[in-house]
Amino acid sequence: MYKKTLIAGLALAVASTAVLPALAQDIVIGKDGVRLLDPRRDDHRGPPPPGRDRRPPREISENDAVRIARRQGMRDIDEVRRVRNIYRVDGFDRRGDDIRVDVDRYSGEVVAVR
Repeated sequence: MYKKTLIAGLALAVASTAVLPALAQDIVIGKDGVRLLDPRRDDHRGPPPPGRDRRPPREISENDAVRIARRQGMRDIDEVRRVRNIYRVDGFDRRGDDIRVDVDRYSGEVVAVR
């Protein structure tokens, strides 16, 4: 009798451990359809709220800033320097006039053209 109870208890324990991970999943219905989320992963929480990012924003390179300045009409590059949150690119346009392009270091947007 003891042997049957022990076997039944082990079988019940094994069966319950196989079912528990399936019961712990969340179901999300969104614009991409229905999907199961694993609670052991962080993907169900969504992006962190603004200002709470653990990583600093990614900065564009000086080469990217030069490419953006060339799109604004700069022909020859004289100097590229970092000033606060912008890259300041100084140079000349196709007519030989001085031109300065300020490019945001994080978004790559053109802040000013002088």
